[in-house]
Amino acid sequence: MKRAFPVIRIMDQNGKMTDDAYTDQIDKDFARTCYRQLVCMRAFDRKVINLQRQGRIGTYPGFEGQEAAQVGSALALREDDWMFPTYRDHAASITFGKSYNILSSWNGRLEGHVPPEGKYIVPPSVPIATQLPLAAGAAMANQYKESTQAVLTYFGDGATSEGDFHEGLNFASVFQAPVVFFNQNNQYAISVPIWKQMHSETIAQKSLAYGIPGIRIDGNDIFVVYFETKKALQRARSGGGPTLIEAVTWRYGAHTTADDPTKYRDQKVENEKRRRHDPITRLALFMKEYGYWDDTWAKALEEEVKAEIDEAVKDLESMPPANVSDMYDYMFEEPTWTIEQQKEAYMNFLRGDM
Repeated sequence: MKRAFPVIRIMDQNGKMTDDAYTDQIDKDFARTCYRQLVCMRAFDRKVINLQRQGRIGTYPGFEGQEAAQVGSALALREDDWMFPTYRDHAASITFGKSYNILSSWNGRLEGHVPPEGKYIVPPSVPIATQLPLAAGAAMANQYKESTQAVLTYFGDGATSEGDFHEGLNFASVFQAPVVFFNQNNQYAISVPIWKQMHSETIAQKSLAYGIPGIRIDGNDIFVVYFETKKALQRARSGGGPTLIEAVTWRYGAHTTADDPTKYRDQKVENEKRRRHDPITRLALFMKEYGYWDDTWAKALEEEVKAEIDEAVKDLESMPPANVSDMYDYMFEEPTWTIEQQKEAYMNFLRGDM
C-alpha cells in the first residue's frame, strides 16, 4: 500500500495559522526573534554575493529563499547539540552561534571554520553527502557516552543520489542513533531539477527503506520547521532514533556564484511565482494578522542589521591575506610526501620559479 507524504504546514501562505494547537506556543517575542534572524540572514546573503561580484571574496553559494528552513531548524537545537552543515548553511550556522567570521572562510582563512567555545559546529563538507555518515557516527558516539546530545545534519536534494546518503541513514537506523537528517529540497541539484534525478515522488518516503520516521514539511513556514525539528530532536535524545525531514523550499539564485541559472530554468517566471510564498513575507503577514507587527520596529531592525553586517565586512577586510600554505599544512596531522611535493610545486609557481 502506497503511503502518502503530504506537505505539513502550520502557517499558510497568507500568514494565517492552520493548526490552532500551536497558537499559544508562538508569542510576540518568538515571532520577532524569528523575523529578525530571517531578515538578518537575507541581508547577509545578499551582501556576500555583492562582495563576490566585486572580487572581494571567492566563489560563494547563496541561500536566499531557504532562510526559514535553516533558521527554524537551528533554533530548535539545544545549546550543546551537534550541527553538521553543508557549504550553503550559513544561516543555520550563524543562528546556532557561529559568528560572522564565517565570512573569512570564503577568503581562504581557517578562522571561518572555527566554532565558538563550547559549540559543536563541524566545518562544512564540500563533497556532497559526505557529512551524513559522519553525523551518524557522532550521534553513535554520543550514545556510547550516554550523552543526551542530539545531532542535526543538513543536505540538499542532490545528496540523496549519493551513496553516503544511504550509508548514513542505514547506520543511523541500525544503531538507532540520535540524529536528525534535515533535507532542504530546493528543487535543483545544481542545474538538474529533482524530477530528473530521482523517480520517487518525495525524499521523505526514502525513510521507509530504513524503517525510520519521515516527514515532509513546508520549508518556507518557519514555525512548522521549528516545531517539527524540535520534535525530532527530542525523539532522538530520548532514544527514539533518527528522523528524516524533507523541507520543501526554493533557492532564488544560482547554485553558486560560478553558476548561471538562466541556462536551465526561467528565472523570472519561476522566481516571481515563488516570491508569493517567500518565508519572510509570510512571517510578516502572520505578525500583522496577530498584532505583533510594528512599522517603527521593522524599520529600526533594517538599520540595525545593515550596521551589523557592514561591521562584519569591515572586520573581514581588516584581516591579513590568507596563508596559502594552510591548504597543504592542515590536510593531515603530518603531511604526506605527495602533499609536500604538491606544496613545493605550487610555491615555486607562485615565486615564478617554474
